Amino acid sequence: VLDQEVFVVTGVNLDVLPPSALAGIDTRCRGQLSTTSRTAMGSLSSSNIVAVARDDIMAAGFVDGGVGFSASFGESPAIGMEYLAIIATNDFFVAVQGTNNVGATAMTGKLYGYRAVADAATFAALTQSELLSA
Repeated sequence: VLDQEVFVVTGVNLDVLPPSALAGIDTRCRGQLSTTSRTAMGSLSSSNIVAVARDDIMAAGFVDGGVGFSASFGESPAIGMEYLAIIATNDFFVAVQGTNNVGATAMTGKLYGYRAVADAATFAALTQSELLSA
């Protein structure tokens, strides 16, 4: 664990590859950045998820490639907030998952922020909160 150092996340940019456009089949690519290791994809309602991205093609019932939808959340702090998240341990995790695609999916991204030093009580609370949210 870092020596009372934390990483203050000020921005995240996740870019999942587009899903396959297949006639009559819904396809999806999802990506996430989290502060703890996860066994399944999550959403922003999970306390350890920092950012998510999702591209969907809704094609069920269509004879062509369907209609594409794209969504990204958690890219920048809301107005009045100075940061998105604080990572207290020395790890963070990215995951990507595709559904019904022809080939493997992938994701690229950037994590923006800065290192800071927390006092002992704050560091202990942040570390415990992060580890217990797994």
